Order: sequence, then structure tokens, then C-alpha cells
Amino acid sequence: MKLSIRILAAALPLLLAACVHKEAVKPVPKADYAALLNEQRGRERLLAPTDHWVLQGKIGVSGQVNGKTDGGSGTLTWTQNGESYEFVVRGPVGSKSFKLSVTPDGAVLEGLDGGPQRNPNPEVLVQNALGWRVPLHDLRAWVLGLRADSGPAELTFGADGLPSLLVQDGWSVSYPAWNTARQPAVPSKVFAENPPYKVRLSIDSWSMQ
Repeated sequence: MKLSIRILAAALPLLLAACVHKEAVKPVPKADYAALLNEQRGRERLLAPTDHWVLQGKIGVSGQVNGKTDGGSGTLTWTQNGESYEFVVRGPVGSKSFKLSVTPDGAVLEGLDGGPQRNPNPEVLVQNALGWRVPLHDLRAWVLGLRADSGPAELTFGADGLPSLLVQDGWSVSYPAWNTARQPAVPSKVFAENPPYKVRLSIDSWSMQ
């Protein structure tokens, strides 16, 4: 009997701690999805016309080349001017650094061995030259936290009322962090994945016109 009492006394703090922990991680009740979707439509109406900006941050890309995992990372300066844009990626010493310039007439990739490379399709150009699959067309919308015009999309919202996950065109795009100091809010982290391909953006600053 005394042994049973001792065991119960020893277990009691653990049981109480488990109850406290369970209470601490109690999920926040979901807001009305229709209302959140309506707020998202409002953000999209405000941000969709935005086509002049300079984004600075970091990019990490991984995928497969000839059956082997490959990738790269570096600082990114993304300058958007209407339908034209420029990606400047500067990697660490010994890694890939390049400039991708895209206009409605096609794309030019500079900075790699062998001289400039060209292709009418920038996504094909990047994949052929670097082995990176980057959804450049859709990424222009996703980086703003918007749905792209490439087809149906599924949205999941976080406790802050902003998108936490966007599934579209075979990609899952998560938004771990947002810059709410800017209104409408814009993402500060964008992680896109379409196995085996991953694209991760960490945004340090936005300059919008």
C-alpha cells in the first residue's frame, strides 16, 4: 500500500505537467474561411498591379541533375520592371553566381562558363544551364503572397489570417513569416517545393514603386 502511494506521488507531478502542456498547445479556433478568403482577394486586388520592385534577400535552390542531388544558394537581387525582370544571384566563393535577364522577347543568362546563354523560355534556360527547376512565372505572384494565373489554387490560412500554405501548379508554397509592417502585408519567407525540387526565399527588404 505504501509503495502504491509512493508511486502515485511520484507520478502526480508528471500527470500535472502533461495536463499543463496539453493546455498550452491547445489549437486556436479557426476563423471563418470565407472571411479570410475575402480578405485575401482584397490583398490580391491591391498587390496584383504591383509590377515595379526591387527585392533583396537570399535564395536557396535544390534539385536533381543526372540523378544526383544538386543545388546552390546565395544573395538575390530581383528587379522587376513591368513584364521584364532581372535576377542577380551572388553565391559564396566557389559556387554559382549569375545574372538572368528576362524580357518578353526571351531570356539571357550571364556569368557562367562558356559565355551568355539564351532561350525564349527563362525556366527552360535556368534548368538546362543550372539544373534548377524554378517556377519563375508563378513565383512573381507567389513572392507577393498571391495566387498565380496558372490555374486553380488551394489556400490555407494561419492564425494571423494570412496565407500559410498555397498549393498550385504542382507546387506547395509555404509562408513561414510575413512582413506586417508593410500594408498590405508581404511575405518575408517563401518556401516552394515540388519534389525533388525546392526553392527557398528569405526576403530582407522590399522597395516597391
